[in-house]
Amino acid sequence: MRRSGGGAVPVIVEAVKHADVPVYLDGLGTIRALNTAVVRPRVDGLMTKVLFHEGQDVEEGYVLAELDSRTYQAQLDQATAKLAQDQAQLANAKLDLDRYERLAATNAGSKQQADTQKAMVAQFEALVKADQAAIDNAQTYLDYTKVTAPFAGRTGLRQVDVGNLVHTSDSQGIVVITQLKPISMLFNVPQQQLQQINDGLAQGPLAVDALSSDGSTVIDQGRLTVVDNQIDQSTGTVRMKAEFPNNELKLWPGEFVNVRLRIQTLKQAVIVPTGAVQRGPNGAFVYLLVDDKSVSMRPVTVGVQDEIETVVTNGLSEGDRVVTTGFTRLADGSEVSVQSETGTQSGSGPPQIEHKDIRPTNEGGEHHHHRHADSDGGGQ
Repeated sequence: MRRSGGGAVPVIVEAVKHADVPVYLDGLGTIRALNTAVVRPRVDGLMTKVLFHEGQDVEEGYVLAELDSRTYQAQLDQATAKLAQDQAQLANAKLDLDRYERLAATNAGSKQQADTQKAMVAQFEALVKADQAAIDNAQTYLDYTKVTAPFAGRTGLRQVDVGNLVHTSDSQGIVVITQLKPISMLFNVPQQQLQQINDGLAQGPLAVDALSSDGSTVIDQGRLTVVDNQIDQSTGTVRMKAEFPNNELKLWPGEFVNVRLRIQTLKQAVIVPTGAVQRGPNGAFVYLLVDDKSVSMRPVTVGVQDEIETVVTNGLSEGDRVVTTGFTRLADGSEVSVQSETGTQSGSGPPQIEHKDIRPTNEGGEHHHHRHADSDGGGQ
């Protein structure tokens, strides 16, 4: 057993903890509107009214603009009058049919004349149905002179002013409406993580956090809604879609936002400070405090880790205390003097282990690097 010379080595130790550890994938996502529509007129006409303000929140069916409706109203009136005319002729034809049928029954009139009148009644009945269809069509075109919002959302910049002639073929439309609540995010995940994500989805919805530029402040919390049905072979990634309530409108279409996807939670994992994990020829190890007087080199199996906390899957148990400083003077069996001990305070929440990066959705976006479960825990 080796011991260092020069007396006891001053060290700081920390107790091993147990906690539920969420495991995240980190990366960059692009905010997209859940629905976007270019509102165009469905009939040609002169725009007589604009009933919205730019940037206004509108409900589905809200009347955004009105077109000159006189021509379409005249067409509706004409179809209505035609229906009334044919209904009157149908009523007269039915009266004649009733008379001819009674005459034919007493041989006072010919059966052929009654049959001819019956065909005339059927003809007028068909005309009445055609007239009703023409009325419905004219009413629809008249309704189209009121341009309405296809869904609830926010209006953009107005593209056409009052007094302009608008057409159904206009590419720019009258205004663009964007649905902001809820809102979606697109991001890419390396194909190696696809199985973990699918396994997590099998257990229930996966939580997604939208983070601020500092990577720590949560802007909004949502859930994963779609995993694309194929892998992009050019990048080796899978596209994902998440949905956020966006009640405070902190997310905006086209915005690049840091994203954090929780893929699993390690239940009651053994946690030590990342600085306590050392690397040697035989793998990872920690210095375990023995009887408050010496240390023992303990091989460990490292799971996921970040810059602060490391999950140890094998080699330690609750109640163990590990050394976090003074490694240059330590060896297996070294005598130590405990200067400080941490890790037993109450109120410290479970760590959030960032497991691996999500690649950015768009070209030019940079993704942030975090250490993986097999990264170095510190020098010997």
